[in-house]
Amino acid sequence: MCYLQGGPGMRCQSPQAYPWTHTILDKGYQMLYLDQRGTGLSTPVTASTLQMRGTNDVQARYLKLYRADSIVRDCEAIRQALTADYPDEKKQWSIMGQSFGGFCSLTYLSFFPEGLRESFIFGGLASITAGPDEVYRRLYKKVIQRNEAYYNKYPEDVDRVKLIHNYLKRFGDGKIKLPSEGTLTRRRFRMLGIMFGTHGGLDAVHDIVLRASYDIESFGHITRGSLSAIDRAMPFDDALLYAILHEPIYCQGQAPNWSAHRVISEYPIMNIDKEDDSPIYFTGEMVFPWMFEDYSELRKVEEVANRVAADDDWPQLYDEEQLKRNEVPVYAASYVEDMYVDFDLSMETARKVKGCKVFTTNVIFHDAIRSKMDEVVKQAFALREDVID
Repeated sequence: MCYLQGGPGMRCQSPQAYPWTHTILDKGYQMLYLDQRGTGLSTPVTASTLQMRGTNDVQARYLKLYRADSIVRDCEAIRQALTADYPDEKKQWSIMGQSFGGFCSLTYLSFFPEGLRESFIFGGLASITAGPDEVYRRLYKKVIQRNEAYYNKYPEDVDRVKLIHNYLKRFGDGKIKLPSEGTLTRRRFRMLGIMFGTHGGLDAVHDIVLRASYDIESFGHITRGSLSAIDRAMPFDDALLYAILHEPIYCQGQAPNWSAHRVISEYPIMNIDKEDDSPIYFTGEMVFPWMFEDYSELRKVEEVANRVAADDDWPQLYDEEQLKRNEVPVYAASYVEDMYVDFDLSMETARKVKGCKVFTTNVIFHDAIRSKMDEVVKQAFALREDVID
C-alpha cells in the first residue's frame, strides 16, 4: 500500500509517527510512505532550491510539474520498479490518500487504473469539475459556521480578538516581527482560523488568543512566547509548494488568479475592517497574495507566485469518463463538517466514480485519520469487507 500525503507540498513523517501504521501492517499490507516530488527526501522545493532553477519565468514553469498529474506518474514509475520481478497477478498495489492525497488518488484512478488493486480515500474526494472560485465560495460558508462555533464556545474571545486586532492596528500592520522574521499583521493573525477545521482546533486558537490578550493587558505588548505560538501555528515558510500551488490544484484550463482573495469580498462578515460591533472572523484553509509579503521565506518567491496565479495553462487532472467506468474498488470517508473539502462536492464526486463506497459522518472533522484513526480506518475496511449489513 502506497500512502499519499495531504498537502500539497507536505512531506511524510517516519512510519512509526502515523497511528494507523501497525493497524495496516496487521491487515497484511506492506506500507510505502511516499515523499511526493518536491517534499522530504524527494528533492524538496524551498526558496533557495527553487531559485537555483533560473529566472522567475523558469521557476514558475518548473512549479507546474508538482501537481497530482505528475505525482501519480511518479507513483506508477515506482510501482513498476518495485514489482518488476513480481508475477503479473501481484504487480498492482493499493493506495491510501489523505486530503490532497485523495485528490491524487482520483487522478491515479483516472489515468493509471491498471496499476491499482484498491483505493482508500480519507477526506479527499475532490470535485472533479469545480474550479477554485466555486470551491472557495462553498468553503467560506463552512469557515463562517466554524467561526460561529468558536465564539459560541468562547464568547469572551469576541473582545479579546478585537483587543489583539486593535493593538496590531495601532502599532501598524507589519511592524511587529515574529521569531521567523516574518511580520505579524491583522490579516496574518486571522489565519489562525485554519485550525478550526481540526479536532481541538477551537481550543488551540482560544489558547493563543487568551495568551496574547493577557500579554497586551499586562505588559502592553505580545511577548515572545505568544509570538512563537502564533508563528508555529502557521508554518507556511516551511511549505512553499503548499502556498503557491494550493489554488492551482483545483485548476483545469483556468487561472486561479488568487481565488480566495477575490471571493472573500462576497462575504461582508469576513471583512477585516468592518465598523459594526460584530465579532472579527478568522479565515480558513486559504492562501492570499499578501502572504508573500508577511512571511519571510515566501517573500523570496513573490513574483514567481504571482506568475503561477496568473497562468491559465493547467491540464486536466481527472478523466470523468474513465471514472464513470471505473473497476477499481474505492473506499472513502467523507465528513459533513469538513472545513477543507466541501462535503456536497465530495458526494457529487462519489456518485461519479463507479463502485465508490463512502462512509459519512457529521461528528468527525478533516483530520480524522489522525485524531479518530480507529473509527475511520475501521469503517473504511468495513466497506472493503462488505459487512455494513
